Amino acid sequence: MSLALVTVGSGTVAPSAARTSPAHWVERGDVRLLMDCGAGTLHRLAEFGLEWQRVSHVALTHFHTDHFGELPALLFALRHATKREEPLVVLGPAGTVRLLRSLADGFGSWMLDPGYSIAVLDLKPGEPFPLGGGVLLDVHPTPHTPESVALRVSAPEGRLVYTGDTGPSDELAAWAAGCDLLLAECSLPDALALDLHLTPRRAGALAQRAAARRLVLTHFYPEVETVNIRAEAAAAYSGPIAVARDGDRFEVGK
Repeated sequence: MSLALVTVGSGTVAPSAARTSPAHWVERGDVRLLMDCGAGTLHRLAEFGLEWQRVSHVALTHFHTDHFGELPALLFALRHATKREEPLVVLGPAGTVRLLRSLADGFGSWMLDPGYSIAVLDLKPGEPFPLGGGVLLDVHPTPHTPESVALRVSAPEGRLVYTGDTGPSDELAAWAAGCDLLLAECSLPDALALDLHLTPRRAGALAQRAAARRLVLTHFYPEVETVNIRAEAAAAYSGPIAVARDGDRFEVGK
C-alpha cells in the first residue's frame, strides 16, 4: 500500500488555462482525502481519473474562495450524479462548521442533509483526527488569515505536510520537521513578496529548515512563473524539488 498525492489544482484565484484553483488529492486504501476544493476541482478530478464519487474526506485550509468555492458543487454532485451511500467527513480550521451552516442558508438545507451521511468538524491543533487505516490528519496555524492552517497527513509510509496559504513561519517549519513531502505554496516572486505568502526562495528556506525529504511547489500566481521557480527554491533548499502541474502524481515515502 502507498500514500499517493495528486496535485489536482496548482493555481490560485487568478484564471489560468493551465492551472485550476487549489485542490490536492491524497489516497491510501479506503482513505480518499481532498485537501481544498477551489474552482475547477470537479472537472479536474474526472479528467485525471480520480474516484471523486468515492471521496471520503474533504479538508479545508482556510476560507478564501479559491480554496473552498467548489465545495457546494461537490456536495451537489455527490447528491445527484452518484448513488452515494458512504458517509462524507468535511474537516477544517475553527469556523468550518459555521461556514457550512452559512452556505446552507444560501444554497439550501440539502447541504447539511444531502441524502447521504455528512459530518462537519472543526479541527484543533495538536488533536490528530483519524481518517482510517492508520492515517491521521493534524493541523497547525499559519500566518495568512486568522483561521488558516497547514495540514499534516501521517501514514505508515510517511508524512505529507501541505502548507495551505502561509507566510514565512519558523513555527511551521518546526511542526513540519522531517516530513517526507512538503507541499508548499509558492505564490509570488521575491520582487512582489508579501508577508502572507511564500516566494520560491522562501518555500525553499521553509523546506530546508524543516529538513523535508522532498519539496513540491504549488499555488502559482502568473507573476511567479516569470522567474525560474526551481532555481530560486534550490538556492535555499538542497533536496529534490518539483514544480507541480495540475495532474502530477507523487508517492509519499518513496
